[in-house]
Amino acid sequence: MELLSVIRRWHRRDHLPIREIERRTGLSRNTIRKYLRAESIEPRFQVPERPSRLNPFAEKLREWLVLEAARSRKNRRTARRLYEDLVTLGYDGSYGRVPDAISGRICLPFLI
Repeated sequence: MELLSVIRRWHRRDHLPIREIERRTGLSRNTIRKYLRAESIEPRFQVPERPSRLNPFAEKLREWLVLEAARSRKNRRTARRLYEDLVTLGYDGSYGRVPDAISGRICLPFLI
């Protein structure tokens, strides 16, 4: 609930009016008021853990990243090239997950 803490900080510490918070977040005034009045708001729906199509290839990707880190910057494979190599191994997921895994935006086993 990162957004909840941002809304509270803007209102209580920075003294922003609810209308300005509404403009910045795109939420309705009623929702913002609800967030400000509540002590804690727990999400009603938890996203279930779903395995990624990249999980079976995480160990291989980690090995490649270790090898690439030892190379000079100009000689490293790009995320696109790593994706193409994963496709040849049988990965059938999207390209966007590979750079996300490399940069740490998604957590995969063995990449932690």
